[in-house]
Amino acid sequence: MKRVARVLGFLSAFLLLAVWPVLAQENETPAAETPTGYIFRWLNFAIVFCGIAYAAVKWGGPYFRAQAEETAQKIAEGARAREAADRQKKEIEQKLAGLDEEIKRIREEGKRDQQAETKRLHDLARSEAQRIEHSAQMEIEAAGRAANQELKARAARRAIERAEAMLQKEMTPQAEAGLFRTFVAEMERSVN
Repeated sequence: MKRVARVLGFLSAFLLLAVWPVLAQENETPAAETPTGYIFRWLNFAIVFCGIAYAAVKWGGPYFRAQAEETAQKIAEGARAREAADRQKKEIEQKLAGLDEEIKRIREEGKRDQQAETKRLHDLARSEAQRIEHSAQMEIEAAGRAANQELKARAARRAIERAEAMLQKEMTPQAEAGLFRTFVAEMERSVN
């Protein structure tokens, strides 16, 4: 900002110096009517123009160059930002283009997973049914064995009861005494 103020101040001073001779000649006779007046006017114009051009090149050049460089940097940054945005746009478009295929792949994978899970559950249910059937078969066999043993026990009790009943009918006091004597005789033999 200070540089711009200096350049404007210098240009104002040159302009004042350039206009000074014209203001001084206002009261005199016009010099433009003589050929020498035309030469001095053009010479004065050339000096003022050269001074202004020198000031513009000397002090305005670096300012305008700095502005041009800053503008060029901003343009370059804008171009880089646009290129980055274009790259991101292309990446997003590629992702979006592959999105349909990705969705299709995920659906197929989901179907396969669902079929595998259905098969696994079916196999699990079948093995569970087999296990339950085997367990039921084992329980039936155990119940059959228990029933068989109970039947044998009942049959044995019934046989014992019948045998007792038959023995009581056939057991007389003489048979009882003979049985007792046989028992005592066997005991004596076993002691000796």
